[in-house]
Amino acid sequence: MSFILFNKIKFINLSKKNFPKIIKKSGLFVFPSGPGLATINEDKKYLRSLRNSDYVFFDSGYFVLLLRILKNIRVKKFSGYLFLKLFFKHFKKNKNVKILSVDPSVAHSKKNKLFFINLGINKNKVFNYISPIYNTSKIEDKNLLEITNKFKPNFIILNLGGGVQEILGLYLKDNLKVKTSIFCTGGAIAFFTGQQAPINRFFDNFYLGWFIRILFNPKIFLFRYLKAFRLIFLVIKKKIVIR
Repeated sequence: MSFILFNKIKFINLSKKNFPKIIKKSGLFVFPSGPGLATINEDKKYLRSLRNSDYVFFDSGYFVLLLRILKNIRVKKFSGYLFLKLFFKHFKKNKNVKILSVDPSVAHSKKNKLFFINLGINKNKVFNYISPIYNTSKIEDKNLLEITNKFKPNFIILNLGGGVQEILGLYLKDNLKVKTSIFCTGGAIAFFTGQQAPINRFFDNFYLGWFIRILFNPKIFLFRYLKAFRLIFLVIKKKIVIR
């Protein structure tokens, strides 16, 4: 595995064959999107959360293409969708785990709970927490912290919006008393439960996830992805180090 340093964010260049090793690690796993990376000059808290994460993945096909075209750097796209797909497959052989799922609404919570049960996980080993609307000036959640310390999950999956979940994930990492893995995979789980656009391996392989999302819900995603154009100038300006 190699690493790419972009604005002091350490991206891991991971392939599927590395997954069995990486899934055994604890810490904060983040999958920054193209629109999210485009904000790092303005959103210092988001930038700090990425810099202090343990594993930063190349979730954005747009970012991967920009590195190839503008810097002649080739890396492997490893999306939140692919990560969860491998993670869920991992469950079929390792069902004796506890999962804490942080969900954005009651509807998502019910769908996610049922999905985990259908994977064969005992319902008593799945805790679904419906997140409040966080104050973006100070994202923290003492109630979630207390629940996590009592439940002692092996994995925490944050199914929230980018720019919020990463900051919340870092808050948990810095304050939890238990050792766990925190996945900031956002809406990726909704691809499996049917709550979001019907993305599959084909669309993910060919970097078309953004296009399907826009078709599925243009009011939300069109403007969001248009903002990602600013990332072009960041990639041009920033020095990128390969290790």
